[in-house]
Amino acid sequence: MDDLLLIGFVTAPFGVHGELKVKGFTDRPDYVARYVRTLYLQLEGQTQTYQLKRLQEHKPGILIMTLDAINDRDAADALRGAAIYIREEDAAPLAADEYFIHQLIGLQAITTDGEAIGTVRDVLTTGAGEVLIIARDGQADALVPMVRDFIAQLDLAAGQVTIKPIEGLL
Repeated sequence: MDDLLLIGFVTAPFGVHGELKVKGFTDRPDYVARYVRTLYLQLEGQTQTYQLKRLQEHKPGILIMTLDAINDRDAADALRGAAIYIREEDAAPLAADEYFIHQLIGLQAITTDGEAIGTVRDVLTTGAGEVLIIARDGQADALVPMVRDFIAQLDLAAGQVTIKPIEGLL
């Protein structure tokens, strides 16, 4: 599961022919529809492999998906709540300034003065963007928005994020 990326969750069957309504987490559903063939669905700790037959964006963030071997509403309903993954190597290529959310977890957070803040333990995805949750020793977690005003440098290779602190942020 380490090389898999979460792209959505099955929310409900769609129609009577086995299509799935999916809450999508990918900003490139067109790329998935065009280039990805194998999906990994995880439900109740079990992972099953399916071949993607068809994918379309129904509304922003809502996808309609057709998988092989899922041919009726009952089979689609049995997948309700399943997490949908693709292999990282099958994902759309990233631009130089892009990253996968999971790459941020575990980064060491420091200030522009070199002072250690803590470790990124999670990332909240909001409508306005990502927010780093930084675990700090003996203190409450720090919440730092992933915007240029606060992030001086993001160095994934070095495992470090440098933050420009302002009063009240940390």
